[in-house]
Amino acid sequence: MSGNDALVNSAGGWAVGTDVGGTFTDLWLRSPSGHTLVCKSPTTADIVTGVVDALRLAAELAEMSVEDLCPRISRFGHGTTVGLNALLTGRAARVGLIATQGFGDVLEIGRLRRGTAALQGVELGDYALRGRSKPLVPRHLVVEVRERVGSNGQIVVPLDLDSARASVEILGGEGLEAVAVCLLWSTENPAHEIAVAELVRERLPDAFVSVSHIIAPTVGEYARASTTAANAALGPIAGNYLAILGEQLAALGMAAPIMMTTSAGGVVPAAALSATPVTGLLSGPASCVVAGQALGEQLERPNVLTLDVGGTSFDVGVIVDGAPLLREDVTFGGADMRVPSVDVASIGAGGGSIAGVSGGILTVGPRSAGAIPGPVCYGKGGVEPTATDADLVLGVLDANRFGSGGIVLDAEAAGRAIDQCVGQPLGLTTVEAARAIREVLDSAMADLMRSVTIERGHDPREFVVVAGGGSGPSHAWALCRELGLDGFVVPATATAQSAFGAGTSDLRTTASRTCYVRLFGGVEPGGAHSALVADALRDTARRVLAAIPSSDATEVSYTAAVRYRGQAHHLDVALDADPDASTLSRLLDRFESDYEMLFGKGAGYREAGFEILSVRAVAAQRSRSQTSSTSGEGFETRDVRPVVFDDANTPEATVVYGCDWPGANQLVSGPCLIQLPGCVVVVPPGGSAATDSLGAIHVKIGQ
Repeated sequence: MSGNDALVNSAGGWAVGTDVGGTFTDLWLRSPSGHTLVCKSPTTADIVTGVVDALRLAAELAEMSVEDLCPRISRFGHGTTVGLNALLTGRAARVGLIATQGFGDVLEIGRLRRGTAALQGVELGDYALRGRSKPLVPRHLVVEVRERVGSNGQIVVPLDLDSARASVEILGGEGLEAVAVCLLWSTENPAHEIAVAELVRERLPDAFVSVSHIIAPTVGEYARASTTAANAALGPIAGNYLAILGEQLAALGMAAPIMMTTSAGGVVPAAALSATPVTGLLSGPASCVVAGQALGEQLERPNVLTLDVGGTSFDVGVIVDGAPLLREDVTFGGADMRVPSVDVASIGAGGGSIAGVSGGILTVGPRSAGAIPGPVCYGKGGVEPTATDADLVLGVLDANRFGSGGIVLDAEAAGRAIDQCVGQPLGLTTVEAARAIREVLDSAMADLMRSVTIERGHDPREFVVVAGGGSGPSHAWALCRELGLDGFVVPATATAQSAFGAGTSDLRTTASRTCYVRLFGGVEPGGAHSALVADALRDTARRVLAAIPSSDATEVSYTAAVRYRGQAHHLDVALDADPDASTLSRLLDRFESDYEMLFGKGAGYREAGFEILSVRAVAAQRSRSQTSSTSGEGFETRDVRPVVFDDANTPEATVVYGCDWPGANQLVSGPCLIQLPGCVVVVPPGGSAATDSLGAIHVKIGQ
């Protein structure tokens, strides 16, 4: 990296972003002068060691000791898959659930599709896989208490304290680490839930306690119970892990607080996420989208598609008018949870996706070789060819310059596996088979991009594509061509986009509350309706503002969940503050406009009437830190080699450039490859690539 002297001579004001993945821990580092670097370190079993190792590596690259670096850090952003992996692998804490009498089977019953939760693609047709995901809390750890609150918040059956104590005693003998409390309609009146939680804390003082009216204050008993149980199961893990990380960083001299990324696309103090760890399940993908949003702002492009191609998945995020699209419902480990999240669409398609032939049909993914044994070319015992093996055979990858270094790829082994498993069954040469693998994978990725744009009423030609991840910059040219786009952008931080997002995201908190407003067809909103919504908005605003430091720079925005009467699903629609009857009328007009954009003109049916289910407030304090490098390097010519683009039998002589951080105002013509730390940017024949002052590479693919 150039500019190390500037890195070392800059005191204070350093920013760090880290993101812990299943294989690597990514780190982004920026000095006060704007000089920037990215690096990777292997993720360790305890997570904390991998983060500290990455910090040591970054300090080494900046030519200083980690003890010198840590006291200078003023912003430390952190994202992790610890919670998500714990849910998916069944290693979460042992948790019990307390429910209203008669509703103890809520997690067992779930929804009609609970038996297929988390199944994707062809898995849905395999009936042997149905029901494989068990409820987060086994039935024998669910107890009931006698009480009942009505939907209007009125107490129908007073809380039976003897019943509650007896239920808590049952759980007390089960060796639980956490307890979830989810009582019926506690969102409208939490008095009983609060009382039961106090009994739990008295009997089980060491247990982590989650209550549903705080964790998931929304309509839907099953989603509320499932979300609360997941939060309880993650609480002990998150608390212990963050405490250890904080201690180790403090021992190295870091005084800055740890800011944790959330699924909603922002950061909050670690203490806040320790109480609600379920809100950080999708922190990695969300941070990648936020990083794309920041780049879009700098490029003055409000509509952005973010692509993140890793080893096992392909993630796409959509930013419209400068804001990421959000969703509330996510499913992991067989649990349907209601967590405000950046809407990231994913499929099992990445560098480790396994290729095979069955019945004369070539499939690529969703099965993945993962990190162990990994692709055949890794030489770690893999025998099934993957997309990475295909890229190596096609000439896209350099056997001696792969990933973060240290790995020498075996091209001959990759070719043998492709020939045996794909080429021979289909009657293709090895290179033709590798090209076929690439085409199948790219087609699946392009279909996902269409589903989040065209199928939702967005014209992809109005978006700038930001490609990230280890494989995103090498696939982006083919994906853009599939969608009729003329190019894409690769940020200098592409291989560590989530870490970059963690280090630069706004401080952001969200809060929601149920708010029932039902309007029959032909009935216009009135004062009583607006008063109900206004009261809910004031409550959510108070809660989000209390969760972050007071500042005049804080911005609060609102949305409402709206649907036609009788529908099961809703749309989130922007809502003005201090609503009156005319404000609600405009809200319904916006809902109808959004509805017809999604489902086609004329799809709306105003005669059915409307339902407003809940409102959400989002408070944000903008990050004012500079987010990009002020200098970089020129492209270095490293090689010229044949690369297959479209015709497997006619490889193109391709120049290979490389650098650690691109300098501004460089222009190269395709076909060429640009090697950045951890990824390769493919510029196809007839295309070109230019760099800007941010270090980003703008690729035009030609037609």
